[in-house]
Amino acid sequence: MAKDEDIVVCRCEEVNQWEILQAIEDGARTVSGVKRRTRAGMGLCQGRICEKFVAKMIATETNQSIEEVVPATHRPPVRPIELRILANEEDE
Repeated sequence: MAKDEDIVVCRCEEVNQWEILQAIEDGARTVSGVKRRTRAGMGLCQGRICEKFVAKMIATETNQSIEEVVPATHRPPVRPIELRILANEEDE
């Protein structure tokens, strides 16, 4: 039987509960802070599954309400594109 600390919170990046608790102990007070330290929320789902769990853990460990925990910032995926696409021009 697995210990509570071994429970995987972020399945995409395989981050377990112990790693998140360690990040909070090291000073992370926001979901983005935990994300930077552990990669939780950086996988395919972009935190849609684990962000609520991480926020709840931060709230519990820091004696805050869940509403006080600052959520992660969301950015769209970035890929290089050709300038002609931005200029809306066709190939010559």
